[in-house]
Amino acid sequence: MDEDVIAGAVLRIDLGALAANYRIIQRAVAPAAVAGVVKADGYGLGAAQVAEALIGAGCRHLFVALLTEAAALKPQLPPNIPLFVLNGLNPGAEPACAAIGAIPVLNSLDQIDRWAAEAQRRGRTLPAALQLDSGMSRLGLPPEEVEALAADSARLDGIETVLVMSHLACADDPAAAANARQRAAFLSLAERLPAARRSLDNSGGSLLPRGHLDLVRAGIALYGGAPQEGENPMRPVVSLTTRIVQTRTVPAGTGVGYGLSWVAPRESRIATVPVGYADGWPRHLGNIGAAFIGGIRVPIAGRVSMDSLTLDVTDVPDALLAPGSLVELLGPHQTIDMVARDAGTISYEILTRLGHRYARHYATEGMTA
Repeated sequence: MDEDVIAGAVLRIDLGALAANYRIIQRAVAPAAVAGVVKADGYGLGAAQVAEALIGAGCRHLFVALLTEAAALKPQLPPNIPLFVLNGLNPGAEPACAAIGAIPVLNSLDQIDRWAAEAQRRGRTLPAALQLDSGMSRLGLPPEEVEALAADSARLDGIETVLVMSHLACADDPAAAANARQRAAFLSLAERLPAARRSLDNSGGSLLPRGHLDLVRAGIALYGGAPQEGENPMRPVVSLTTRIVQTRTVPAGTGVGYGLSWVAPRESRIATVPVGYADGWPRHLGNIGAAFIGGIRVPIAGRVSMDSLTLDVTDVPDALLAPGSLVELLGPHQTIDMVARDAGTISYEILTRLGHRYARHYATEGMTA
């Protein structure tokens, strides 16, 4: 059975391009090391496959968001690759984390105390990262908790602090004053804690014109998204194609789709393709977004449905409009950042929403240097 024929669309994932993006970031931040962020199932592309490509490119540190993600991925990793859990641990999750050998990113004194108690129960030291809130007000120890920890270092007994980290809020904007403020705040707070490797920069931070401490945590840039505003130096990693199911010609004044929200301004040709919001294609793209057929931009006509969307293909030659003809949703004419712009969102959301009804193909050429 040909999966490409029976699937509604085909998602191609270029792991060689992903590895190349890792090497681009590594060259930009040297001598700092680069960790790969593979949370949300590798930004929707498959955490195990992405991790394998990154490790082949030289990556030696990986991050996920949740302990459930770590539990699924850790058995598939070489034993020498540390796997960090960014969101820390819910109360009672400490035994499971220690059992699989994941490293929690501890974000509060409460999490520190519970991890130290787990170490005491096990009679051995347990590794952890400490996250500091340097100004984003999301996760991490606020300054007063850092001071409390510095004044009572015994709270870290049983914990091997392998990393002290924070996260930039505005790294996608190189001109944002917050970048320098957060760096200064982080370095000041980190001085109050045990000596350990330090990590502040994410994808956007990796391109800021300054030093990058010990470890950069690369996310969206690995997957081809623009790490900062302006020109994108990263290679595209994903393409998404679908095929025409049906075409029809409608008179001027005909409404199309739910709510008849698109009305033909002239006699128009409409093509229906089997991709919708259940496949992660944003409903907000209705009457805004587009696809490409033979390099010709074809606007979405009407609302995006659960399992389909309709395209105004009036200006496309008939030879390209047979049932089964190829339609590009992501590819050389339309990047994830372009789709995100049309949908009023960011490339992260476009990637992580990509559905599992697509046939998936992984290209591996160039994964290793």
